[in-house]
Amino acid sequence: MKHSPILRLGWIILLIAVAVAQPARARDFCPDRPGIDTPPCTVEPGHLTAEMSFADWTHEATPDDITDSYLIGDLLLRYGIAEHAELRVGWTPFERNRTRDRQAGTIDSASGTGDVTLGIKRNLIDPDGKAVSVALLPSVILPTGGSAIGAGDWGAGLQVPLSMPINDLISVALTPEVDAAVNQSGHGRHFAYGTAGGVSIAPMNGVTLAIEAAVLRDDDPDGASTQAIAGAAMGIMVGRNAQLDVGSEFGLNRDAPDVHLYIGIARRF
Repeated sequence: MKHSPILRLGWIILLIAVAVAQPARARDFCPDRPGIDTPPCTVEPGHLTAEMSFADWTHEATPDDITDSYLIGDLLLRYGIAEHAELRVGWTPFERNRTRDRQAGTIDSASGTGDVTLGIKRNLIDPDGKAVSVALLPSVILPTGGSAIGAGDWGAGLQVPLSMPINDLISVALTPEVDAAVNQSGHGRHFAYGTAGGVSIAPMNGVTLAIEAAVLRDDDPDGASTQAIAGAAMGIMVGRNAQLDVGSEFGLNRDAPDVHLYIGIARRF
């Protein structure tokens, strides 16, 4: 199977980082999954984390049609290259979209692989994420996916994850972002921006609950929209280096998908 030069370059950068980074002291495992917010903590140098969705389902109903989207194996790899920095590669190996027209009763479906996302998270304050912590997370989307699922053009974004503990059990998080999002037409980009925020609760050792919400404004030339969602998620540690998770999100306005459910795993190596 042939790969594009851009995708090969991304893997070369990751392999170089693996070769030159040196192991550091072990930190508490801090995966991105689950939830809407992105944590500011980074993977310690010399360690790799793999975070994957076993199954992911999104349902959206409008007056004209009903759409169901399924993701299998949605993957994020994070590799620590310094005490305060990590490289990130994200990829969706399989996605299927099924749309039923309410009036005609016809069904359209499409499936294929998704695009590749490359990013670097640079922590500015407390890479462990145990105290007040802030990071910068620029990323770029490479149009490597199939024509049925891929965005069709490159995109880019910047997140600024923040977290602050209230006490030993509760912490708050905020993730503002700006994006050069790909147009719905698949050609060119437009401005999108928003923020996510929430509360994380640790009711017992190894269990974390998150209650979150997000608002995203998307100024697509084919029709601007503002999505508002709320979500709840739970992560359960299995030893020191693995976590199982389950999560749900619900649309709060007509622009947002009605339901998003997922289950997955994160593992540190």
